[in-house]
Amino acid sequence: MLTAFADLVIRRAKAILVAAVVIVALGGVVGSLALGKLESGGFQDPSAQSTQAQNLIDSAFGGQVDLILLVHAKAGTVDDPAVAAAGGRLTRSLVGDPRVTSVESYWRQRSLALRSTDGTHALITMHVLGDDSQAGRTSKALIDQYTRGDSLVSVQASGKEAVKISVNSEVTDSLALAEAIAVPITAILLFLTFGSVVAAALPLAIGLTAILGTFAELFVLGSITDVSVFALNLTTALGLGLGVDYALLLVARYREQLASGAATHEAVVDTVRTAGRTILFSALIVTAALAALLLFPLYFLRSFAYAGIGVVTIAAASALIIIPALLALLGPKVNAGKLPWSKADRGPAAPFWGRLASRVMKRPLLTGVPVVALLLLLASSLLHSSFGTPDEQVLRPGTMVRETAETLNSEFTGNQATAIHVLGLGKPGAAADTAFAERLRTMPGVKAVATIPATSPSTDATLFHILTTLAPHSAEAQSLAADIRALPGPNGESTLTGGETAMLIDTKHAIASRMPLAVGLVALTTLLIMFLFTGSVAQPLRALVLNSLSITSAIGVMVWVFQDGHLAGPLDFTARPMDMSMTVLLFCIAFGLSMDYEVFVTSRIKELHDRGAPVADAVCHGLSHTGRIVSSAAVLLAISFFAFGTATISFLQMLGLGCGLAILIDALLVRGVLVPATMRLLGPAAWWAPGPLRRLHRRIGLSEAGDEPAVAQPQHKPVVTATSEI
Repeated sequence: MLTAFADLVIRRAKAILVAAVVIVALGGVVGSLALGKLESGGFQDPSAQSTQAQNLIDSAFGGQVDLILLVHAKAGTVDDPAVAAAGGRLTRSLVGDPRVTSVESYWRQRSLALRSTDGTHALITMHVLGDDSQAGRTSKALIDQYTRGDSLVSVQASGKEAVKISVNSEVTDSLALAEAIAVPITAILLFLTFGSVVAAALPLAIGLTAILGTFAELFVLGSITDVSVFALNLTTALGLGLGVDYALLLVARYREQLASGAATHEAVVDTVRTAGRTILFSALIVTAALAALLLFPLYFLRSFAYAGIGVVTIAAASALIIIPALLALLGPKVNAGKLPWSKADRGPAAPFWGRLASRVMKRPLLTGVPVVALLLLLASSLLHSSFGTPDEQVLRPGTMVRETAETLNSEFTGNQATAIHVLGLGKPGAAADTAFAERLRTMPGVKAVATIPATSPSTDATLFHILTTLAPHSAEAQSLAADIRALPGPNGESTLTGGETAMLIDTKHAIASRMPLAVGLVALTTLLIMFLFTGSVAQPLRALVLNSLSITSAIGVMVWVFQDGHLAGPLDFTARPMDMSMTVLLFCIAFGLSMDYEVFVTSRIKELHDRGAPVADAVCHGLSHTGRIVSSAAVLLAISFFAFGTATISFLQMLGLGCGLAILIDALLVRGVLVPATMRLLGPAAWWAPGPLRRLHRRIGLSEAGDEPAVAQPQHKPVVTATSEI
């Protein structure tokens, strides 16, 4: 199948490249419009109680408070006549602004909850009209218009919308900086790896194609459904990394064939038949890992599945179509532009990786057990992990929106931005509503309760607005929200509980309840695809265990860094619970990429095993031929993710550093040490499968190695014997 495909690409090489240029150009034009189609929200479960409460409040009670203006008296207090006059003018402007509803101001309501304890600050709260995208744009315009202040007062913004705007702005700047760091470093390392300008340019071309193509895909999907703007982050990092990975594998194999004396046509066909098969299975397994994100109801997470599946598919398709066409036309000129210091002619094998595998396989327990112990130690921080959702603390200390939110928490007796909302779903009754409000006031942490009738006469519901003295998102605040939910409503009717704390509870439940299914799907698809790839039952199980070990160790380090606060100074972030959505995303990305390298290494080992090489020789020779590719690809991909360590948003730092660390742990410790150690311990059983499954694999497994001519056995001396020590 792949042989026929390679022949077709070679015959139509020029036409394919012309078509590719046109398609990539169109993708770039369409993709440039993607940002306007993407949303900034997506952190809520649409079916959750808190979302239902928010929708009802928006439709029948004027809307939840989502934008707050903090007015600071530059001299005196907010009650001084001149300051009060300035506050009154600002209030009247907002009351008359058609973009907002439910405007409440200290200078209008005279509520002490809207005045700071020292009298130097006062609040104006409001609800911004429109859906997520519209509210975001409107809020930015409102903030730009109303936070200018004058000689009497300064005005700063806070609330959900202000935090969202600030986070999105920081993410955009961080993304630009990360790309500015990653792309030049990747280009330089590619030149050093290949020793040739032409050969190094090919992976960059595939990476660019994958990014532009996925941007176009996100534009289309964003026109149909909700897609998070954060999907762009994954697109750039994964597109560049996987494009480089796949192209690196193909170009390295092609140059290996040329070095062995093969003609151009033969070298391209053999490259597609062997390395192409590896890329197909790699793309399948990475796609399966990212597809698990589709199980979650938050479109923030689903958006990463859209981007991830798209970028993997486009990177693999581009590599399998464009690279062979280019190689067919370039021929030996793929080595053109050779750098003076290049050692590209040193041969395809990397002796270091072969020697390392040989030493590990002589004493697999002695070398493997310490590595396993180290990874378990790194993973141990997971035992005390806690999870949350983004708030203003993901911004760096000193950010204006964060400072404003901290003032709300410290200077006001009740935080309007984190109020708990309870909707009594039944016909309002004064006595019952009063009794319910009194019961709420007696609960620990409750500062004040306001009873608000519906503005819509057709709505039979009452809103209870609860201010608390508890820290936002704290365990105590979550416990209070849960206790409130357990209360029967006025006259015993049902209730809906909303607000940021309730939303946090619902989001954690939405993710946690689906996590076992997502992990099970990833494990099942991994076992199935690896079985189709290897024909073995032991290999998929070995891969699953080792990859899980590397991923949990990387996430454990992230808990130690970002939750426990180690490195908070150098990285300039505030320690806080792990972001639940980003941790799930880290798991899926890292697992998929770990399996990517698993397929790279196992494919070469299996190729040699199928030709009759003993297990030890197949492993050592296979690692010597793939170790350099895997380590180079891992470093290049890790750089794309590590560049996000420069971000000014802590959860973006966590995702980038976590993915980069997981990639390096997997490529260096797992592939370099644990794979040869476990292969040595398994011996011939590494390729075992029951008879029925062997017959099934012969019928449905994709194999292209069987029609290869026999090749000489590895030239190095056998690495182990039956009596080697363990």
